Amino acid sequence: MDTPMSDAQPKMPPRENIILIGFMGSGKSTVGRMLARRIRFQFLDTDRLIEERARIPIKAIFERDGEASFRERETATLESLAGIRRHVLATGGGIVTQSRNVPILQRLGWVVQLKADPDELYARVAKSTDRPLLKTENPRERVHTLLAERQPLYDAAAQFTVNSTGLARERVVDMIVQEARAVFGWQ
Repeated sequence: MDTPMSDAQPKMPPRENIILIGFMGSGKSTVGRMLARRIRFQFLDTDRLIEERARIPIKAIFERDGEASFRERETATLESLAGIRRHVLATGGGIVTQSRNVPILQRLGWVVQLKADPDELYARVAKSTDRPLLKTENPRERVHTLLAERQPLYDAAAQFTVNSTGLARERVVDMIVQEARAVFGWQ
C-alpha cells in the first residue's frame, strides 16, 4: 500500500472546492449532498462517476476486474476533475491508499476528513450489500483492520477533520461550513 507524503499539503486550497475523504460509512456522500445544497455548490461522488463511466456498479468492477483496476479508474476519475470549481466532492474510502491521489486531491481543493468511531462505522455499513471489501467472514473485524491501516493516510491527507461520532449530519455540515468560511474567506 502506498503512503502519502506529509509535506505535500498546501496551506490554502488552490480551488474553491471541498473534497471529502474518510472511511466507508463516515458520511461523505450524505454530508456532501447536504453541504453542497447549503453552500450552493455542485455535488460529485467519485464512486458514482466511476460507475457511470464504466456502465457497471463498483461491486461488479471489483468482481470482474479486481481492486487494482478499480483504483486505476479512481485515479483517472480524479485527474479528469482538474478544472472543477465550486464543487463538493465525495470520494471513495480507499482513495488515499494510492499515494499519487493525495496531491491530486489537494490540488482539487480543501480536503476535509470525516471520521467516526469504528463501531459506529460498522453499524452504518453492516446492512449494505454493495461493499466489496466487506464480503468477508467477519466484516466487523475487517472494518477495524482497514480503518487501522487507513487512518494515518486520512490524517496525513486531510487539512481539516470532523469526528461525526454521535453527531447529527446537520451539525457535521455546520462545522464544515464554519471552517470553510475561514479557509475561503467567506462572509
